[in-house]
Formats: sequence, structure tokens, C-alpha cells
Amino acid sequence: MAVKTTFDFDQMLSNAREAYGEELMKLADEGKEFLFTYSDNVAPSSCAGKMITKYPDRCFNFGIAEPNQVGASAGMALAGHTVFAQVFGPFLPLRAADQIHTDIAYNDVNVRLIGTHSGVTAGGGPTHNDIADLALYRAIPNLTVVVPADAGQCRKVIRASLDYEGPMIIRIDRAGSPDIYAGDYDFEIGKAIDLIEGDDATIISTGSSLYECMMASKILKDEGISVGVLDMHTIKPLDTEAILRVANRTGNIVTVEDHSINGGLGGAVAEVLCEASYKGKFKRVAMPDQFSVLGDSDEIYAYYGMDRKGIVATIKKMLG
Repeated sequence: MAVKTTFDFDQMLSNAREAYGEELMKLADEGKEFLFTYSDNVAPSSCAGKMITKYPDRCFNFGIAEPNQVGASAGMALAGHTVFAQVFGPFLPLRAADQIHTDIAYNDVNVRLIGTHSGVTAGGGPTHNDIADLALYRAIPNLTVVVPADAGQCRKVIRASLDYEGPMIIRIDRAGSPDIYAGDYDFEIGKAIDLIEGDDATIISTGSSLYECMMASKILKDEGISVGVLDMHTIKPLDTEAILRVANRTGNIVTVEDHSINGGLGGAVAEVLCEASYKGKFKRVAMPDQFSVLGDSDEIYAYYGMDRKGIVATIKKMLG
């Protein structure tokens, strides 16, 4: 059964970067024990910035030394603490890859690495696009990888992660993504959520890309084409049962993600389908294997066919 969602997207923008700080503040006010490390881009006016002011003894600023921050977070966790560590976009997987691999994952510690400005949402061009992170994270043992769809789901992930054993990546976009969910709903790390049920095809997506997927489904519905949307918020461990369920139902699967076409959600779903001897059709929609053009994230999505118009065209071509 699909959960209740909203299509009033343009009027319901949310900010996951604010949501994580807001939820951490709530947890701290509730007396929950954890530490917070951050790089120098946490604004004093943000919710995380206010928590730093209110609880200075549990917050540690590492400036622009991201590898040191990740390594120190591992040390704090080895001392018995749960640690939330916020790092800007590509600096987490690219600059701190060794520390994620050896300090965090190998030691299997309770560190929640919050990577902001994911995909192309940073708006800083090819050097600041975070499009190779999922490929790295998926290959590292012990890492749980979660990509919230909106601010509300980000809050659920933060709260659920507090009692979750082992290291975790929480991948969020820059800001201003539409709200996907309307009202409360059950959330479990590792369990995908049916946003829209469909009979002709299913889109499997994650994070802020779900916005364009739902709009594409709405456009196709008006044309008599029934397309489901599955929120695969957890990339690792992957909900293989949900993938095979929707694949067997429709026989047409499209993955959409703000990531390189190599090694991300699309690659993970393809592996599941291939090993299950899937006989249907499959297509990945993602950043091509090249450095992106310059532009706003919405312009980049349109340029590479990752927006609703491009998704609609992909599905129509698949269905013939």
C-alpha cells in the first residue's frame, strides 16, 4: 500500500540541511548522548549552529580539515560515543576516503557521516559536484548508506540512526527540495517505501530525485500510463525484495538518481535484477560518465534528461 504523498511541491519546499540540525537539537534537549563534529561551513544562524552555541562541550569544529575531522570522529566513537559528523559535499568521499574506509568502516564504529550538497546541488561546478560518492560507499564493508527524500525523512533518519549499530552515511542535498510525504508514515532503515503504485512501469529512485519522478508519474497518468514510484532511501543494505516485487509486477524498471550512472543506485538495482534472471526491460537515468556542464541543478537535470520531461521520454521509449 502506497503512503500518502503530496503533489503541491512548488509550495512545500523543505531544507534537509536545516532538518538534521533541528533534529540533533531535539535529541540533545531530550538528554540523548552524542557528539557533533563539523567543518567550517555551519552557519551560526542555522539549527546546527544554534546547537553548537547551546551545547558547546559536545561540538567540535575542524575547519577545512575534513580527513582530520572524520579520523577524530572515529576516535571519539572508539571511546564509546555516538558521533554525528557533518561534512560538505564532495570533500567527504574524495578528501576523507581513507579515513572513511580505515578509521570508520574497518573499526565498525557508531559514526553518522552527514554529507551535504549531494549530487550536483552544490552549484559549484564539476569540482564541487558530488556524483561519485555512492560508488565508493557501496564498495566499503560495514557502511550503511541512507539518502533521505525530504526534510521530514531526514529527521526520521537522524532519530533512527541514534540507536543504529555501526557506521552510517546520511546523504542530503543542498537545500530547497520539495516535500514528498504528507503526514506521518512508518520508516525503517533498509526498507523501501511505495510512493505510487503502478502497473505499466516502476521508477526506483532516491533522495531529491524523487520529486521529478513523482511529477513524471503524474504526467504519464494523465496520458493513461500507470507508473509506480519506489523510494529506495537506503542504498545499503538494499531492499532487494522490494526491487524484485515491483520488477515482477510491471516488467519495466527505470532508476533515477543524482549521481554518476556508474556505481550508484542504478548499478545496485541492475545487479539485483541480473542475479535474479530478470527478463523485463531496464534503464538507468543519471549523470553520464563525464564532468557536467556548468549551471543550476535544475538546468543540469534538464540538460541530461534527469528532469520530469526526460524521465517521461525514457519511459515512453521503453514502453514503445
